[in-house]
Amino acid sequence: MNKQAIGIFDSGVGGLSVWKELIKVLPNENMIYYADSGNCPYGAKSQQDIISLSKNIVDFFISKNVKLVVVACNTATAAAIEYLRSNYDIPFIGMEPAIKPAAKNTENGIVGVLATEGTFGGRLFLETSEKWASNVKIEILVGKGFVELVEDADFDSKKCNNTIKRVIEPLLEKNIDQLVLACTHYPFLCDSIKKITKNNNIEIINPAPAVARHTFNILKEKSILNKNQKQAHYQFFSSGNLKTLELLVHQINSDINSCFDTL
Repeated sequence: MNKQAIGIFDSGVGGLSVWKELIKVLPNENMIYYADSGNCPYGAKSQQDIISLSKNIVDFFISKNVKLVVVACNTATAAAIEYLRSNYDIPFIGMEPAIKPAAKNTENGIVGVLATEGTFGGRLFLETSEKWASNVKIEILVGKGFVELVEDADFDSKKCNNTIKRVIEPLLEKNIDQLVLACTHYPFLCDSIKKITKNNNIEIINPAPAVARHTFNILKEKSILNKNQKQAHYQFFSSGNLKTLELLVHQINSDINSCFDTL
């Protein structure tokens, strides 16, 4: 039995879409979530800046004696996970664009991917696309403004719907039948995305459930699962405003043992 917490971080609140899935498959695990909202968004930052920010967060997690870190941010995974794995002894779980299931499920061979500039520019996206989608046409588009909408807890306003429509329509014109959400913020806009794509017969793919299952498998493989049946404890930290963080946490699960703090 290992009661040490799991560390989870993102450029902001987006990684809560991963935390939501983690608590389903790992109900006994204590978790510490860090939202780097004070430095959000990461998308246009340099690789070195993202490595530096990620290192600071992981150092914070190490001070809390975590046993594993989930990099619940596609941009940070693309820019920093190799550095983190090379410089720390604990396991790291990253985000991988869900190209494989999209390529497998497409009927017309045209897959859309929404992500940040940092994700599209990373080696992981290129390698994943080459490995799993060599016979599929991939249409990529930056979800410009999406992260800011989620950080502002704006999920269904006129501004929100107009922003999503402006970004999504060029993909719809490409006749995609799969849409990969390759940023952890984007699932919080899924209801609005579905409204805009409802007449296009598009399957929307959120990679968070697969990441949660992979985390479970790694903990089991390394024999560090917490099998304690008592209620897990969750801590939430932010380098920015706590308002949206608290709002989303309580929307996901209002009956949790948790505390919030700024850093």
